[in-house]
Amino acid sequence: MTIYTGRGDEGRTDLRDMTRVSKASHRIEAYGAVDELNALVGTVRPTGHDDVDAQLERVQNHLHVVQADLANPDPEEDDPVVRADHVETVEGWIDAHDEELPPLQSFILPTGSEGGAGLHHARTVCRRAERRAVALAAEEPINAQVIEYLNRLSDGLFTLARVVNHRDGVPEDEPTYG
Repeated sequence: MTIYTGRGDEGRTDLRDMTRVSKASHRIEAYGAVDELNALVGTVRPTGHDDVDAQLERVQNHLHVVQADLANPDPEEDDPVVRADHVETVEGWIDAHDEELPPLQSFILPTGSEGGAGLHHARTVCRRAERRAVALAAEEPINAQVIEYLNRLSDGLFTLARVVNHRDGVPEDEPTYG
């Protein structure tokens, strides 16, 4: 099987249900941003912290579910969809890692060790994916759990960035606004 088909050469692509849409549609923009996020998370692994790496691997698998959900305007019972337990998993990670971290007193600069800075970058791409999903939801119905998951994941990636920097001994810098 060859990787190219030529079917997208005129700016259209297939959704999961084989509906042809513009590659510039809100739906394609949404799951394309999630694809970019997934690839970026892949560049951060391994961080050197086994628990964080295992969580990031799960995130990458969750993001495939998010993409499948967004690519399918009319999912059937057995199709992959984002569920409440995906959100709850990320919330559990956040809560567990928060116990390890000093309380946040102010905004921090998105920097740090290679892994920490990469996770801050991933958080910003996650926020963009969330905005794209919100734009799609304003246009047509989608699974609301997708937006909730992306919102929570951005918080999770922020927390993971802080954890990696903390474990790597990198202090958090506050903005000076000057």
